[in-house]
Amino acid sequence: MDDEVEKEGKRKKATMEGVASLALLPNGSISGHFIHLPHSICYGLHGTELECERECSHGEDYRLIKLSITDYNSKKERNVVVECRGHDAAKICNTDHAHGWQKDVVGMVEEKKHEKCKVSVTFECETLKSDKAAEDHLSKFMPKLVGMDAVVNIGPMTITGLDFDAETEHECTEQND
Repeated sequence: MDDEVEKEGKRKKATMEGVASLALLPNGSISGHFIHLPHSICYGLHGTELECERECSHGEDYRLIKLSITDYNSKKERNVVVECRGHDAAKICNTDHAHGWQKDVVGMVEEKKHEKCKVSVTFECETLKSDKAAEDHLSKFMPKLVGMDAVVNIGPMTITGLDFDAETEHECTEQND
């Protein structure tokens, strides 16, 4: 992870940039990997779509995802709520509110606003694979997902503020679970 830097008495949050390969499953789930470059450190990504309690006015391609980021080396996991737009070609970014969703989802989004716990995630699909191309990709990189009719999105991802080693991280994980 890039080192955090002191700047004018404030800690600058670590930023990881790299490439993500995401399988978008028909049930709304996401599964994939994030490769932090240039270090080539692999993190697991798993997202589950959060049900909207009442009609949401963001459009039919908008959904909230509870995204779990897993550090394979330490076996630690961190959850963050993100918004996902697009059907087959996803664009993922942070959300600032969760009006219309269940109270626990709203609570997770509100807690995320506390500076010590804030993790930001952005992703934009640059390459979309479906049908045979998706199956070939999955058989090579995510064999457990072969035959599940997933489409694959590949593109740049940035994760800011994620620190599995920080002592305050444990507090954040407990609050967000």
